[in-house]
This record gives sequence, C-alpha cells and structure tokens, in this order.
Amino acid sequence: MKNNNVTDNSLVFWNMAKEYIHHHLPDIRKSSPNTVSAYRDSINHYIGYLEQQKMLLRKNISFTDFDRNNLKEYMDEMLNKKQLAPKTCNLRLTAVHSLLEYASNECAELMAVYLNACSVKGIKASSGPIEFFESSQMKSLLSAPDTSKKTERRNQMMLIMMYDLAVRVSELLEMKINSVHLKSDVPYVTVYGKGRKYRNIPVMAKTQQHLVRYLKEFHESHNSDAYLFYAVSHGEMHRLSSDTVESMIKRYVARCVSAGTEMPDKFNCHMIRKTRAMDLYQNGVPLTHIQQLLGHEQLSTTSGFYAFATLDTLAKSMINADDGNTIKKWTSKETLAKLYSL
Repeated sequence: MKNNNVTDNSLVFWNMAKEYIHHHLPDIRKSSPNTVSAYRDSINHYIGYLEQQKMLLRKNISFTDFDRNNLKEYMDEMLNKKQLAPKTCNLRLTAVHSLLEYASNECAELMAVYLNACSVKGIKASSGPIEFFESSQMKSLLSAPDTSKKTERRNQMMLIMMYDLAVRVSELLEMKINSVHLKSDVPYVTVYGKGRKYRNIPVMAKTQQHLVRYLKEFHESHNSDAYLFYAVSHGEMHRLSSDTVESMIKRYVARCVSAGTEMPDKFNCHMIRKTRAMDLYQNGVPLTHIQQLLGHEQLSTTSGFYAFATLDTLAKSMINADDGNTIKKWTSKETLAKLYSL
C-alpha cells in the first residue's frame, strides 16, 4: 500500500476492481459471462503492462497508475509494437474506461482519474468489406471432416449447426439437449446469446436429419442437461472450449487447401456465421429477419455488416440494367400522379 490517499491506495484499487468484475458486471449490469471474461482479461492485460513495462509490483498498483501518460504508452505498445488489431486495442481501453467510470461513481475522489483517462481515445479503424466464405469454399469446409471417424462426425455436425443457425461459437458450445426441439410443428433450437438473451432459430430439413442421426449416436442416454457437443476425458463428458473449435476450423481449412480449394488467407469461426447471413442477404431475405437470426439488438448492427452490394450482386444488377430488364415503372400514369402531388 502506498499511502492513505484513495488514488494511491493499492488496497482500494484491488477491492474496487474485484467488486467491479465479480459483482457489478454480472449482477448489476447483467453482462454475459463472455463480456465479463473479456473485460477481466483486458484489465489484466493492462496490469501486466504496468508490471512488465513500468516495473511496478502488482501489490502496489493503484488508480494513480491509470493516468493519461501510462494509457497513451499502453495503446502505443499494443498498436505499434505488438501490432494488435485496432479492435483489440479499443476493447482493452474500453474495459479500463469502464472500470474507472465505476470507481468514480463509487468514490468522488476518483472522478479526476476517470476524466483524465477518458482523454485517451480509441483508435479510428476503417471498416473493410465483410469477410466470409464463398459458396464453393463453404461446401468444401462442410465436407472436410472424415466421417468414417466418430469425432469427425461430431465436428461435421458442429459445422452444419454453425452455418445453418448462424450462431456464435460460444452459443454453439452452450447448447444442451433440451435446447433442441425437433418434434415441434416448426423444429427449432433455443440459443442462449449475448446479453443473457434467448432466441429461437428454426432448423432446416436437412439439418434436422443430421441432428436426428447425431442425437441417436452421441446421446443415447437422453440426459436433457447434457451439452449437445462434448468431449470425453477420463470417462467424463465435458464442454468443449472455443480454442478446440478454432483449431478444428484451422485444420479443415488446411485440408481444403490441400484438396485444391482456394481458401481465405485469414479466417476464423465467426466467418461461418457471417457466411450464412450473407447467403441469406444475397437471396433476398429481409434484414429484419437476418437481425432476428443473428440476435442483433439493433438493426443498424446488421445493416452495417451486410447491407452493401457485393461484387456478385452488383454485377447481376449491372447485367440486368444492360439487358433492359429494369422496368421503368415511373412512366406509368399512377406513378407520375404520386410523384407530382403534394
């Protein structure tokens, strides 16, 4: 402990930080476990920076160490030296700002620390085109597992579910047997998503057939509380980790490339979700329906990602225009009357 001043008091910092992570975020703000984990990791990264680069003992770290100069140097370290993505840098800065905002509301003496830190802004990042798998690439990826092996059949089912339901990896891994409702008039799966919100997603006929076979092979006991996708270690079933899924995707992409399919240089699990949404968008599904499928709270989030003309849709539109397929409805008397009225 440095001294009795609140900003310099390491005990005050550690108590508030733990209260923020373990009580305020999950119990007051009702943040999802993934959000809590991301904020905890981000704050721990900054503490690690103070320890390694500023040579501070962890037990002596206080709110004083969250000043503008340290945060500016921290952002420079992440962006220019470690070359982290702007999105990652901004997330970690947001977590620090959020902690300081909470602390300033709990103790007025920390308001100056919070305002000083807020003068450090996030990095402006240009949003490039959305990354997704082309149709041929997605087909290759879905057929990449060697279905002669039981584990590979499980993996293929995971890929099918990720694509057909357009779910996040975390949502896929949280699914349990009681999440699946195949006997309903419209078969569906209940998904536990971000913000601790549930949504129901219809299951397409082919996916339903795959699921029936999967459940028969992997869940003979019919334990409704069991995870839908699992691994077995020492005779015990346990939930898969997101790292396992990422490694799986990496392995199958490499297998597709070896088989002669050109695949994106950079890829991740989330691209499967984006691919499904893009396929639906290109096939004329309304954005409001895609928003519901993806679990986006705001339509602007969905439209910001998908509401743009891809090369394929743009080319088709131009071809239709050149072929004279575009009907000039504005020449009709009814349309003209609407145009020239008050």
